[in-house]
Amino acid sequence: MKNSSSRQLGLITVISLVAGGMIGSGIFALPAALARFGGISLIGWMVAALGALTLAQIMGKLSKAIPENGGSYIYTKRAFGDFPSFLVAWGYWMTLWTTNAAIGLTFAGYLSVFFPVIEHPWLSVLVALGVLWSLSLLNTYSVRASGNLQVVTTLLKIIPVLVVAIGGIFFFNPDHFFPFNLSGESSLQAISGATVLCFFAFLGIETATIPADNIKNPEKNISKGTMIGVILVILLYIFSTISLFGAISPGELAHSIAPLSDTATRIFGGKARYWVAAGACISTFGALNVWILVQGQISRSLALDGYLPKSISQLNRKGSPGMGIAVSSSVASILLLANSSKGFADLYEFMVELTTLTSLLFYLSAASAFAYFAFTRQLGFQRNFREIGLGILGMIFSFWIIFGSGLEIVIWCVLGVLLGVPFYFWKKYKMGKLNDLKI
Repeated sequence: MKNSSSRQLGLITVISLVAGGMIGSGIFALPAALARFGGISLIGWMVAALGALTLAQIMGKLSKAIPENGGSYIYTKRAFGDFPSFLVAWGYWMTLWTTNAAIGLTFAGYLSVFFPVIEHPWLSVLVALGVLWSLSLLNTYSVRASGNLQVVTTLLKIIPVLVVAIGGIFFFNPDHFFPFNLSGESSLQAISGATVLCFFAFLGIETATIPADNIKNPEKNISKGTMIGVILVILLYIFSTISLFGAISPGELAHSIAPLSDTATRIFGGKARYWVAAGACISTFGALNVWILVQGQISRSLALDGYLPKSISQLNRKGSPGMGIAVSSSVASILLLANSSKGFADLYEFMVELTTLTSLLFYLSAASAFAYFAFTRQLGFQRNFREIGLGILGMIFSFWIIFGSGLEIVIWCVLGVLLGVPFYFWKKYKMGKLNDLKI
């Protein structure tokens, strides 16, 4: 554990980490994806929001009891042992590779509004690599500098969304919400499908629990900052979606590749697309900054426990896990380069779904650990209906989203996680403990 003088991130930065990690490119694209469901997708937002609040409360309570780096990896290790916690950490690390590759390329896409030449596949990849490694260097140089950048980008990314949402009120047409269910499916199926999409926009609930050693007064600030960040994001998402649905018909939204930009053009004129694109660039830039910080901490946790080379666990003079950041960004770069010769739209959608599912393993394990600690009365938790019920509710919600993701994505997720199993056996082999494995 670090002493208090070496902790660099305060409550405002914690709120920015949570809100900034959650507000990425999703808010700029999700309204179009939700338009096929119609007004019933608002119920999906509310269900996803309740799930996010439940998981945020679980993560916050666990961070008070175990204020250590690694988030759900550490919680799972304390509750269920080495192998389950390893699978959680490996799956989450895998998530960060795909997330950062996708966000980097999304940044390049929005930047092409100002510089159309970037639309060329190779130039898009080069721009994505440039922003990925620029932020990797910043996070390597200073955790504090990265945190300060996050406060600024979080404020800047919210402004264009709020401006368009407020402007949409003056173009609001209630007829756009009827018929309420446009999907052609049952109401339950429509709500379930919308909830899966909506929950992607809430990924990032856990960001403040990962770098716990760098946070001032983590027992208080992680829990408080996480709840404040999640509530702010919920209010922004639901308000902006209602406004956009009211301003543009579902048919127009469903065929829009830039719904927020199209709404801004409708409200403010053609040049509005540029400042919306600028807001999207800031949004993706800030989100990528958060996930690069997180990927360094997760890889360091794995290295500290012997699953990765020891050099990855070392901190530089600025207190940053520079080697872990470099290794993680290298894998993300390989993903970008490997797919530079083909269209990215289908691959991006696939990575988004895979990211959502592997992240849910992180939340599911946290909810399971919480329920376990409550049932066994460990770490100050009580065996009562409120705490056990909270853990079970988090588990039920996670399973619901996992089943709603589809069989293909589940299979790919399982295969990806299993790729890490040899690293687990490698550690046991080095320790001479292959004969007494506990899986």
